[in-house]
Amino acid sequence: MEVPTIVKFKNDYLRRITDDTGIFQHTKFGVPDRAKGYTTDDNARALIAAVLIYRSNKDSATLDLIHTYISFIHHAQNSEGNFRNFMDYNRSFMEDTGSEDCQGRTLWALGFALSHSSLLPDNLLNTCRYLINQALPHIEALGSPRAGAYALIGLSYLIETPDALTYSFPYPHTPTTAEEKAFLPRKFIMDLIEKIAVRLHNQYTLTKGNGWNWFEDSLTYGNSMLPWALLKAYKISKNANLKSTAKESLDFLASQTFSEEGYYKPIGSHGWLMRGGESAPYDEQPIEACEMLLACKEAALVLQDTSYRKQAALCYEWYIGHNSLKMSLIDPQTGACYDGIHSTGLNLNQGSESIISYTIAHLVIHHE
Repeated sequence: MEVPTIVKFKNDYLRRITDDTGIFQHTKFGVPDRAKGYTTDDNARALIAAVLIYRSNKDSATLDLIHTYISFIHHAQNSEGNFRNFMDYNRSFMEDTGSEDCQGRTLWALGFALSHSSLLPDNLLNTCRYLINQALPHIEALGSPRAGAYALIGLSYLIETPDALTYSFPYPHTPTTAEEKAFLPRKFIMDLIEKIAVRLHNQYTLTKGNGWNWFEDSLTYGNSMLPWALLKAYKISKNANLKSTAKESLDFLASQTFSEEGYYKPIGSHGWLMRGGESAPYDEQPIEACEMLLACKEAALVLQDTSYRKQAALCYEWYIGHNSLKMSLIDPQTGACYDGIHSTGLNLNQGSESIISYTIAHLVIHHE
């Protein structure tokens, strides 16, 4: 199979489907579908993509996007500290609080932004700190394994980044008030990371068996976030059980998603993969290639095994033609990403999740 080796990356499309409120959720082909409005999920992930773009070009237009996405997240947070998700085109949220996955994904994005504390302006970093601090009391109660994994990854960025946990001041400052001392408490966050990670490990131990090395009786969406989260937690706690579970589960996931022909093929969203069954062949979603790429990159680093780097490269190549359809998902005219592979070919819509996923995958794989 011949695969393109060079794809010109364009970031115009991300701007094109973002207005002064946020990034639109869906498009009709390449035109924003205003009837579908916006989601915090997409604006959080768009924040990750925009930070990566800004890291590579440091242009003011991208910094404006970062402002827009953080502003959306700030508006999404309710008075209790949880994040609402769905917003209509009239800028009205359609719920009091979003899904658990929304809470976790937003923590991931905010933590990732704070891991670039030397890149972003202090006022944006302080806003991210504030939003996480308000959400922190609700994280331990997240029951969804994926939601916990998303949040764990975001919190891990805080622990890994010097000065991420304290407000930035234009002058030397030592926390003095009780409120300042209670802000983003490091020990509390480290304990929270360990609790969520051990919970994932225990769920894996209870569920695996008979060749099924997974946390649940199904492989559905966002699978790679689970082993990725355990890899991040292991780096912090050095709990060997987390490392072992991460490797075993990621290898199992790879066995189900890399074809014998040598390309990446995510679990199809029309039926998923149930224990003892066959994987649904379609639809293949761009976000799955992105998240698997991120997990494999982490595994290559933590496990000191270059084979995972090769798997990460295959995940990126999925976008540019090394896939079951042998077709690129990148629109050469606009740089947009098609919404996936379904039974009749490419899904020609080009929504926000797709371009965000491709942008993250491209910039991560090319930032060695």
